[in-house]
Amino acid sequence: MQSATERTAARLLQMLPRERITRALGKLTEANVPRPILDPVLHAYAKAYSVDLGEAVVPSGGFRTFNEFFTRELRDGARPIDGAERTLVSPADGRFDDAGAIDDRTRFFIKGREYTAASLLGSAEDAQHFADGQFAIVYLSPRDYHRVHAPDRIEVELVRHVPGVLFPVNDFGVRTVPGLFAKNERVVVLGRSPDFGRVAVVLVGAMIVGKIDLYVPSPARPPIGGPVAERAFDVARPVIERGEQLGSFSLGSTVVMLVERAPEGALFDEWSKDKFGALVRMGEPILRRRST
Repeated sequence: MQSATERTAARLLQMLPRERITRALGKLTEANVPRPILDPVLHAYAKAYSVDLGEAVVPSGGFRTFNEFFTRELRDGARPIDGAERTLVSPADGRFDDAGAIDDRTRFFIKGREYTAASLLGSAEDAQHFADGQFAIVYLSPRDYHRVHAPDRIEVELVRHVPGVLFPVNDFGVRTVPGLFAKNERVVVLGRSPDFGRVAVVLVGAMIVGKIDLYVPSPARPPIGGPVAERAFDVARPVIERGEQLGSFSLGSTVVMLVERAPEGALFDEWSKDKFGALVRMGEPILRRRST
């Protein structure tokens, strides 16, 4: 049950001009800043959030904008990719927030809040692929590496950009905004994995995260309040190998994965609940499928 203080804070959050704040900060983070000013800011940020710049690819001459620093690449080999068969790896660095079953009506619960695959994906038809499947969530904080990678080899069938509002996706936002992940702006990458069948990787935007970039062909970003934009691939589908870059966030946000029901004769290993709340790195295994 929410305290009076938390209810008041939630009402104030609803009243804030979140989109305008996000757009203004987005322009600031993409502005070219002289190095004598930017370098001390980046150094202080890296120190405050324990960012390991030793594993980052630093451009010749240094970072030119805050966003260039924030969406930095990693050096080759910084994130070994688990190569075991019938395994999905974490698509991002972050906190392994939650995971579990999706029921036959495509409902699932995140931190006690009910969601449906249809509301998250923006399509009731696509949601049916995930009845009796599984879901998992990785939350990216400001300290984390912010590129998102493919959890397995994926043949992309569709990319959908769903316009929405921009609430924060931290613990406070998840607790106080019902259906948060299905309300925020998000990009859905839907495709097929050789071992897991249909897989959806959903990049969820947030307040201060007004920009989600994809490294696969995708529709233009729709305006706030505009219609859903999507691009389907009936032929010549893009293929992303396990661990290859899929997209990136400006500042922190969340990745939600949906996986279809295991075929007859196969089972999902249970998601290890002792990992919930723990930090995971991109490329580490988070789900295995085994035979009966």
